[in-house]
Amino acid sequence: MNVDKLKKMAGAVRTGGKGSVRRKKKAVHKTTTTDDKRLQSTLKRVGVNTIPGIEEVNIFKDDVVIQFLNPKVQASIGANTWVVSGTPQTKKLQDLLPSIINQLGPAHSSPEERRHHPF
Repeated sequence: MNVDKLKKMAGAVRTGGKGSVRRKKKAVHKTTTTDDKRLQSTLKRVGVNTIPGIEEVNIFKDDVVIQFLNPKVQASIGANTWVVSGTPQTKKLQDLLPSIINQLGPAHSSPEERRHHPF
C-alpha cells in the first residue's frame, strides 16, 4: 500500500486532533434523559411528594395563561418547591376568563355579586 493513501485513510476516521482515538463515526450524546434523571434525583433529595387529584394548573403571565390539563404536581412545602409536569397550552387570558372566575370563588368577586350570591 501507498504511505500517502494510508495517511489519508487514517486522517479521515480521526474525530479529534493528533493523539485522539480513531473512530468511524462520532458518538452523539443524549442529554435529555440524563437531564431528566438528574432532575428526578435532585427532587427526590429535596423530598417532593406527589399531590393527587389536580385536574388543571393555570400560570398567569401578563395577558397570557399557561394551562396544564391533568398535570403531575409534586411539592415540597418545607423547601418551597413546586413541580408541575405535563403538556402546556398557551392561551390568552380573555379566552379563559369565564371559567377562571368560577374557580376563584366568592372572595374574589365584586361586592354586587356577593350580595346576590352569599355563598
